[in-house]
Amino acid sequence: METYWLGVLLAVLSGLSHFSGMLIEKMIINKLPPDVKLMKNLVRTPLWIFALFIRFGLGSAFFMVAQIFIGPAIIPGLMACGLIVLAIGSVKIIGEKLTVIELIAILMMIIAITLLGFSELSIQLSEFNLLEAQFMIRMTIYTSVLTVLGFLIQLMQKKSERFRGILLALLSGFMFSLSNFWTGVLIGVIAHVFSGVFSIGQLILFIISSIVLVLVNIFGVTKMAVALRHGDASKLVPIQSMPTQSTPSIVYFLVFLLPPPSILSVVFFTVAIILIIISSFILGKRQAQMGEIKKEI
Repeated sequence: METYWLGVLLAVLSGLSHFSGMLIEKMIINKLPPDVKLMKNLVRTPLWIFALFIRFGLGSAFFMVAQIFIGPAIIPGLMACGLIVLAIGSVKIIGEKLTVIELIAILMMIIAITLLGFSELSIQLSEFNLLEAQFMIRMTIYTSVLTVLGFLIQLMQKKSERFRGILLALLSGFMFSLSNFWTGVLIGVIAHVFSGVFSIGQLILFIISSIVLVLVNIFGVTKMAVALRHGDASKLVPIQSMPTQSTPSIVYFLVFLLPPPSILSVVFFTVAIILIIISSFILGKRQAQMGEIKKEI
């Protein structure tokens, strides 16, 4: 149980690190004169480099270690706590005070993170046989379904200019859902591979998961970037989070076929995800507004 709560803490720290780094980036960009070359000045700013380290260095490290302790089921939800930091920090950047609705959204997020913690829906990857035949079939089906959905959405967005932004945001969310799942798979075999004590199956799974992670993350980032050109970021950012928040339940119950610790665990998890999605739509406006600052400068 101690390792479980350590994993929960690391997932929360991952979300806080990611969004804190983003907040510092926005603050630095906001201080630059509008007529300077953006990247040329940023790379010379130690604080910006530090922000990147916090966001991608510490944030990724916390995320990877959290996967070891609690698996991929509740990490995306726990990481959403970073939106609280973003919302509070945006007060200084945007110059607008938090509204009553936004304060309620922050409270909802805190309640959701607490419920997720007490749901105890952890996956002990070190104790799970990732090479078990039936699990690999379920893993293949899950990956294939999300990939096919992504392919269909890709085709649909080409024929629908009106809903292109929404569809691309959903596509990006599905790609990051695959990223969350395959990071867990990678964590499950990486220790064996780097220790030199591994089977051919573990090596193959390590290679496949590494390739999948590179592809889905690149695809997810680029599709979201395109989506933002075709829609309101305050709506598209939370829409992107819908698949990443909802698919972990499929991973836990249908891919790993794990029973919940109790009925309350299912109730806590379900209520938490609903609260996170609702509060993300409210707080996502702040994230979008700060993104507009970057575009203008």
